[in-house]
Amino acid sequence: MRDFDPDGTRLPVKIDTASNGEYLPQPLTPAEEHAKALAFDKVADAVKRLDTDRRSFLKSTMGTAATLLALNETAAATGAKGGTFNVALDAAEDEALANASVKGDEFIFDIQTHCVDPSGAWRSGMDGLLWTIAINFVFEEGARQCGWFDFDCFDGQNMIKEVFLDSDTDVAVLSALWGGRENNPTPIDYAAETRTLVNEVDNRERGLIHGGVFPNEPGWEDFMDELAEDHKVAAWKLYPQWGPDGVGYHMDDPDQAAPFYEKARQLGITTICSHRGLPLPMLDHAYSHPSDIARAAAANPDLTFICYHSGFEPDYPESAYTPDNTQGIDRLIRAHEENGFRPNEGNLYAEMGGLWREHMTQPEAAAHAMGKLLKTFGPERICWGTDSIWWGSPQDQIETFRTFEITEEFQERFGYPALTKQVKARIFGLNAAEVYGVNPEPFLKEAANDRIEELRRDYASCTNPSFQTYGPKTRRDFWRVSGPGGGRPS
Repeated sequence: MRDFDPDGTRLPVKIDTASNGEYLPQPLTPAEEHAKALAFDKVADAVKRLDTDRRSFLKSTMGTAATLLALNETAAATGAKGGTFNVALDAAEDEALANASVKGDEFIFDIQTHCVDPSGAWRSGMDGLLWTIAINFVFEEGARQCGWFDFDCFDGQNMIKEVFLDSDTDVAVLSALWGGRENNPTPIDYAAETRTLVNEVDNRERGLIHGGVFPNEPGWEDFMDELAEDHKVAAWKLYPQWGPDGVGYHMDDPDQAAPFYEKARQLGITTICSHRGLPLPMLDHAYSHPSDIARAAAANPDLTFICYHSGFEPDYPESAYTPDNTQGIDRLIRAHEENGFRPNEGNLYAEMGGLWREHMTQPEAAAHAMGKLLKTFGPERICWGTDSIWWGSPQDQIETFRTFEITEEFQERFGYPALTKQVKARIFGLNAAEVYGVNPEPFLKEAANDRIEELRRDYASCTNPSFQTYGPKTRRDFWRVSGPGGGRPS
């Protein structure tokens, strides 16, 4: 299956096998293969009838509409009944209809984005290029053609282009990666430099950063002081599956986790984001189980816990909730119920990084994944995250979620709430805004003339989205990057 047409153009909704580097790339399902081929055919037909060039068409909302319509047609042909994209049937050849279907005005707060220092010490044995910044990079002619082994593709400048210029994202959190302080792909100094590029001198709200902490690594307490005092991190990021000796910890461990929570209280930074589910290869999967974050949240009601990835596992197709299921989101849902949480209440949140990207081209599985989370957590306890830059610009994730609906049949059959525009607005940004103390209305008013908006206005006259993913797309690529480091990029 081709990733692009002979002239090099790609679909604006990326249907490929790329992963975020934390799990083996998953093969496309037969339905995804069919939808992808059908989308290319729809694009070719529309370009011919509209007498336009392929690149211009794909950059328009009509290109997105054509791909979503192909996904709808494929779902119908295969008997899938759970989810659909609300796109007008003629939107692939009518830009006004496409705009009405695909565009939106939500406040979008992405709490999981990433970039990597291409010249960092984590690239042991490789000569890195000195990182220099030139924000004018975003105006270069020609899409930047990057691959998994061209590490410049993952740097801060490309993250800014993909997340802020090629998507509707208003605020983004640059989240920490796994690995000790000496070999972390995103050193805190680099993260802070990238934040500076995003923000004006006195405005830290457009770009925020996490402090990555490993309570099982010597010196973690002093490092938390540095992260809080010198770098002004907005929240903490945990990877309980990782450890300097290859052994992780549980989030309710009284010896390793509890002292970290007390230190977070002392520093006054009380939001804790943790990688759960999505087991990192070559490390003990027992430490990836998401049940411990629910226990930790119940035991520490004064702290806010956000379950990154919602506990999903890429090789497990989501379906209706089964209480005794030992895989995927069901484990988090069961833990949520067992620890006394109720919809729209409490200090435990689910986050969609990777989860939505893996399911957005599988409408039935997507309906189950979102339906279960909405039914259990409630629309006020789910946060938007995309795990970009691994999947390139998050715009396709935004547009698929913006148009996605859970069918009435699944609402009635499984008790799933409707995924309304108001519910999506909560998930897209209003929930995270409350967690991080951002007031969306005055923020957007103040940001109307900030540096990012100036760049967006200039970029609008020469938009050049790559529609490219950067994560490994084959097992060979994955192991070449992840294998030698024992679960760390290398």
